[in-house]
Amino acid sequence: MTNITPWSVTEDVNYDKLITEFGSEYISSELLIRMEYLTNQPIHKWLKRGLFFSHRNLNSIMDCYEKHEPMYLYTGRGPSSESMHIGHLIPFIFTKYLQDVFDAPLVIQMTDDEKFLWKDLTMDEIDVYTKENIKDIISIGLNSNKTFIFSNKQYISELYPTILQIQKRVTCSTSKAIFGFDNETNIGQMNFPAIQAAPAFPSSFSKLLPITSKCLIPCAIDQDPFFRLTRDIAPKIGFAKPSLIHSKFIPSLKGPGKMSASDINSCIYLTDDIPTIRKKIMKSFSGGGETKALHELYGANLNIDVPFQLLNIFMDDDNRLDFIRENYSKGRMSTSQVKNELCDCLIPIVLNHQTTRSQITNDTIHEFMHIRSL
Repeated sequence: MTNITPWSVTEDVNYDKLITEFGSEYISSELLIRMEYLTNQPIHKWLKRGLFFSHRNLNSIMDCYEKHEPMYLYTGRGPSSESMHIGHLIPFIFTKYLQDVFDAPLVIQMTDDEKFLWKDLTMDEIDVYTKENIKDIISIGLNSNKTFIFSNKQYISELYPTILQIQKRVTCSTSKAIFGFDNETNIGQMNFPAIQAAPAFPSSFSKLLPITSKCLIPCAIDQDPFFRLTRDIAPKIGFAKPSLIHSKFIPSLKGPGKMSASDINSCIYLTDDIPTIRKKIMKSFSGGGETKALHELYGANLNIDVPFQLLNIFMDDDNRLDFIRENYSKGRMSTSQVKNELCDCLIPIVLNHQTTRSQITNDTIHEFMHIRSL
């Protein structure tokens, strides 16, 4: 079995094997064609390039949209650090795209309770992280009229009736089997999956959404265990199964593995300055040849080259990306040239984010966290 849970990821991930083990499906070209046709909008580059690669019942969301039936988006963030990194932006940038093309309401769960239960952090620290992370999320450009951001600690009374419905139908043995809990797991951790599952049901937002709304959840593939449980529970409490669309992991700057905020050398923080970003990129793990001669002879291994993988995620220009892919893989571009390309790509993204974020006020945060009809 591939060792992936919502809290840990092995260094080497086989996505083919993961889809088989999890029982999801690859996003087909036919599904992308249908999505483009129904929304009359271009497919996002992350769908074309396979960053978002797997799904559960995405066609049912297309049916919902085609029939003009109510739907909504649900994603979240665990505030475990004051500064998010560039990888943390991925689900929110993609969710903004989905919000725009489907013109859909969006709910964002800040799992401050989860971080208190799993991390050696105080409530006060997590409150600071939650507020700072919300600023980063708002800076993506979400529609304030159609977005509700909530912290579990503050919104728990509205979630609780739905949480109870879920808790009553999940046994300890099921929870242990899915999440690997054991006798050393604290009871808060054991309870948390029901809290993360609850926003997938419109009953959690009775003041915001129609009760018949269907849910689409964009998330990284490691979050899927929560929603396998959620989908099993759905018919038992009278709701449609939520649909999911999964992303791959953002590579660590150090090589195989997932970019992590807990390792300053594995990630680029959204607060990093230009010299820091450039230094991290120039030291990042390369798939180029060990010597100039070997590189020119065999070219770079793009499957392990972190700078190219990040360009494949963040570079908008398809033609330029194809040029780099062709020439770098054949040794006609050097590793330093590709790393400089990545600097030119990422530095403006981070600087623009910092500028937008600096304009977020407490009033802006309140606007997104105010309970109102979406």
